[in-house]
Amino acid sequence: MAHISTDDGNLIVEIEGLDKLWALKSRLTIPLAHVRGATADPGILKEPKGLRSPGTHVPGVITAGTFHIDGERIFWDVRDPAKAVVIQLADERYARLVVQVSDPRATVSLIEDALSG
Repeated sequence: MAHISTDDGNLIVEIEGLDKLWALKSRLTIPLAHVRGATADPGILKEPKGLRSPGTHVPGVITAGTFHIDGERIFWDVRDPAKAVVIQLADERYARLVVQVSDPRATVSLIEDALSG
């Protein structure tokens, strides 16, 4: 699971617990100027993941780490698709972040408010 916050013009994504091990990341810092938007998307896990490098994918259990598909690099950290949030990025290492959060609606609101404010 990930904890998302904003600070000093940045979006902070902190990977929690053992997911750090599976995702091979503990924190991502993205300038808000590079964040295009966020949506809660419980159906995202049904999409093809692409090639893992590096990461973990055990269907029905966890998808975590860096995946490459259609020329894009996507960061995943999802166990429960009902709590998945997709964050679209521009001019960053990753084209999208797909992360599980405790409250998807509140997280999307947090990001959208930070982008509009």
